[in-house]
Amino acid sequence: MLSLWAQLSFKAWLDIEMPNKTGLDLAQHINAHCPHILTVIMTTFSKSGYIQRAMSLNVKGFILKEAPVNYLVEALEKVMMGKVVIEPELAALALDEIDPLTDRERAALRLATEGMSNKEIAARLYLSDGTVRNYLSEAMAKLHASNRVDAARIAKQKGWL
Repeated sequence: MLSLWAQLSFKAWLDIEMPNKTGLDLAQHINAHCPHILTVIMTTFSKSGYIQRAMSLNVKGFILKEAPVNYLVEALEKVMMGKVVIEPELAALALDEIDPLTDRERAALRLATEGMSNKEIAARLYLSDGTVRNYLSEAMAKLHASNRVDAARIAKQKGWL
């Protein structure tokens, strides 16, 4: 039997905030294209939106980097045995708030944070200007935001972007 560390070399370890793509973007890609790969997110970010999205993407563990080494090893062993591991305090946090945004609203908000106009967002997402305007308006209403910048700030703060 392979040692734990040799077994773990066949798994994906991710962080939430990485350059270019988020760990959640990568988890989504892995889940869609390589569903046999067990994915664990190890991060310092304990936002409810991150945890909810990770679980919806078939991530098998959500662990804080500050956890003691013996806990990390134990958690990874549990994942290797097919269990899902979320620290209890993080699980409770994930139940507090539900992300109201759709994937399209989230995508439009992300591009809006990059300073793109509705027309540019529409071209990037292969949508009409009016549809993008509707997605951004819906996101602003759901988040009780005064504008799209405020909506993006709120969503980012809660871990939904």
